[in-house]
Amino acid sequence: MPLPTKLTLELVTPDRAIAHESVDEVQIPGSEGYLSVLPGHTPLLTTLDVGEFSFRQGTETTFVSIADGFAEVLPDRVTILAQIAERADEIDVNRAAQAEQRARQRMEQSQADSGTADLDFERARIAALKALVRLRVAARIGRGGPV
Repeated sequence: MPLPTKLTLELVTPDRAIAHESVDEVQIPGSEGYLSVLPGHTPLLTTLDVGEFSFRQGTETTFVSIADGFAEVLPDRVTILAQIAERADEIDVNRAAQAEQRARQRMEQSQADSGTADLDFERARIAALKALVRLRVAARIGRGGPV
């Protein structure tokens, strides 16, 4: 049986379908680190972490901010079920920057109140991470934020 030459990518959230494309490569922020998937990849399942998700069609790469969920990889298909996903061109950079600032303030307040990392601090840390990833993804297409 010949190896496939393309991957069918399906990326969905509880709210909507983000992508249904034929692609050449996918980069996934798995819970154990980033993984690159090409056609013919060995089947696997992984949980998703907060991070940059991308897919390539020829020379064009599309970037997506993603958080939490699952990825199923088959030799000819990648299915992503994400709790949160936003294409780079959909990200509100100002809102993401404000969210990052609020999260950092909550982290500082949490440390000042208790002096130790607690549940409030961890929630704020995750919120800051999500906001930073959104800013980084937006910056990939020249929309501001750190790279």
